[in-house]
Amino acid sequence: MGAVRGTIHAGVCGFVTEVIARCDDSQHVSFDITTPCEKVGKLAEILPTVDAYEEIGSGFNGQVMTAVRQCFEGCCSGCAVPAGVFKTMQVAAKLALPQAVTIALEKL
Repeated sequence: MGAVRGTIHAGVCGFVTEVIARCDDSQHVSFDITTPCEKVGKLAEILPTVDAYEEIGSGFNGQVMTAVRQCFEGCCSGCAVPAGVFKTMQVAAKLALPQAVTIALEKL
């Protein structure tokens, strides 16, 4: 069984989310998400096991991002966690290499 851990520091809210993506066949990915965030917690409850190839092809219309749209609204629409969940899925299914993703923000 292949598993990948993604740790996502969401930003000013201070929440840290851990995503464990498991994939036995390089295609079907299941998620275990640990978070103190209520909205990400809702996402964790409804996120199904997904076909990573279909997710890549469907992009923002796939099951992952459809679930995200059900749980995130308002200022949380810019949350980094959904992208982290998607990237963790890609790595678990061997569709991407495990490389750090960073968003650095500074006021000028």
